[in-house]
Amino acid sequence: MEQSVQLALDIVPSNRQLRWQRLEFYGFIHFGMNTFTDQEWGFGDADPSLFNPTELNANQWVESLKAAGMRGLILTCKHHDGFCLWPSAYTEYSVKNSPWREGKGDVVGEVAEACAQAGMAFGIYLSPWDRHEPSYGDSPRYNQFFLSQLRELLTNYGEIFSVWFDGACGEGPNGKRQVYDWEAYYALIRELQPNAVISVVGPDVRWCGNEAGHTRQSEWSVVPASLQDAERIQEVSQKVDDGRFARQFRSADQDLGSRDAIRGVKDLVWYPAEVNTSIRPGWFYHAHEDDQVRTLEELLHIYYNSVGGNAAFLLNVPPDQRGLIHENDVARLRELGSALRATFQTNLAANQIPQVSVELNLGQMQTFDRVVLGEEIRLGQRIEAFRLLYEAQAKWVEFFKGTIVGYKRICRFEPISARRVRLEIIETRSYPMISQFEVYLSSELERRNICV
Repeated sequence: MEQSVQLALDIVPSNRQLRWQRLEFYGFIHFGMNTFTDQEWGFGDADPSLFNPTELNANQWVESLKAAGMRGLILTCKHHDGFCLWPSAYTEYSVKNSPWREGKGDVVGEVAEACAQAGMAFGIYLSPWDRHEPSYGDSPRYNQFFLSQLRELLTNYGEIFSVWFDGACGEGPNGKRQVYDWEAYYALIRELQPNAVISVVGPDVRWCGNEAGHTRQSEWSVVPASLQDAERIQEVSQKVDDGRFARQFRSADQDLGSRDAIRGVKDLVWYPAEVNTSIRPGWFYHAHEDDQVRTLEELLHIYYNSVGGNAAFLLNVPPDQRGLIHENDVARLRELGSALRATFQTNLAANQIPQVSVELNLGQMQTFDRVVLGEEIRLGQRIEAFRLLYEAQAKWVEFFKGTIVGYKRICRFEPISARRVRLEIIETRSYPMISQFEVYLSSELERRNICV
């Protein structure tokens, strides 16, 4: 066995990564000053008096995400404009100087409480780039400021499942650039919220490489440790037409963990992928996008390729100026949840035990078009290639071929009728440890809206 493959077999997820992976599907809430200025990236100069969501209802946000099947929510507590959705003691640029709730409101607190009541995991996004804060660019001074704000969020709002950082690092109001003290940020999170994963620019969860919902054919969780460093050291370096900056990450490469990719690499880590995209073209709410909500077909496609492709799915749903998720988005989320629940409510192999040959006897002829596979990732990621077959007239017929499995792999195909189904592992790094082998027939709603 190659040395790199043997090394890869010894890499397993931390408990925090395992808990995160089991969430599978959760929501992003982009809400703040940009919601009221109709911008995506604000400049930090908008008047706090503009922030006044008179109908804000955090329970409606949580209920809408939960209806889609999401198990968590990450809130943009502070975006690049520096406006804070909680009454931070370290800046005046926050909800405490807005007319909302007469300056006594706390969006972060209301969302955290709504999540707790609904049994949803709660996470925070805190932008290191702050286009309002005068100390930005005075690196030691600003790093202390940022740590103080991070401490507020990590100590006042209960259990945090994810701290989500992006790599934006543009100029501050003084025209200077900041050197972020990532190690100090990470140390504080580990101290105050040891169960929280640090995502994207962090050591626990990596960005899939784009914001369009595109996924790799093979999404490995065991990758070179250099990818963690690549995420952290990248800065915002390329301007785009609308004056914003675009991040450039090596994680956009298509092959991160195959035998070829890890050959000769001595330092490997468990660094699973998250797929993030928005239900609309923008990340913040814009009224002109009310008729541009992603279709059910698009959302199902991303779900199957992310959750069903050994990654997690982070779907952004931006509340409007009322402080509510728009009716069009709510309807689509309910539709998505209905389709997924109907598809996965009946496992046709629920009472059958796979044999040593990894075969399922469904007991009778059954029609199905989905197979869900999973590895016991507490023992690592092992499967490199597999195929599925069904028995027809005393012969085994191949109907699906794939590469990685990982935590979860959802295989989609045209409907098949059979009594016996077989999983064959074609290539593996060691003895495969199968934790899931389930068979389903997709819902009528799903079959009307998505192709395999």
